[in-house]
Amino acid sequence: MSVSTLDPRTALVVIDLQNGIVGMPTQPHAAADVVARTVELAEAFRARDLPVVLVRVSFAPDWADAVPGRTERQARGLSFPEGWDVIVDELSGHPGDIRVTKHNWSALYGTDLDVQLRRRGITQIVLTGIATSIGVESTARDAYAHGYHVTLATDAMADSDAEAHAGSVERIFPRLGESGTTAEILELLAKTHA
Repeated sequence: MSVSTLDPRTALVVIDLQNGIVGMPTQPHAAADVVARTVELAEAFRARDLPVVLVRVSFAPDWADAVPGRTERQARGLSFPEGWDVIVDELSGHPGDIRVTKHNWSALYGTDLDVQLRRRGITQIVLTGIATSIGVESTARDAYAHGYHVTLATDAMADSDAEAHAGSVERIFPRLGESGTTAEILELLAKTHA
């Protein structure tokens, strides 16, 4: 794992760090650690006037906006407590942040995220969030397919399953971009965006 460079127009894209998701058990990193590391990155990006994108997943009460395909494990029909889809307080309260609501796994499918990034001249994204093998990996795949340089902060993401996290980090992410720790990305950010 190594991050070689950050483009002049790089955005931080935060996947699903919302109340109902960070409250679940995660591996190999605790959700609180994922949030703390993401906050470090967000503060560094904001200090350099680089975009921070806060992505949340949400569904209409009748699930009319959910992905319709048949699967062996259906989420459709579940009910969620009030406020489950609200971005955690530690990341909220910054009016310059871009907010995106998705209704499926990828933040780039069925949302205006690609338009938001392209209008700002973004050529690279740094990804964090939960779950590594679902929302983060799906967004990384789509970002790669859309032509973005993809960087993955692997200690600022977690999953409900340690093997699923490892599978994404070890087998999938090297094909989509570059991976590194929060500290490595912050160090590179300080050098390239002084």
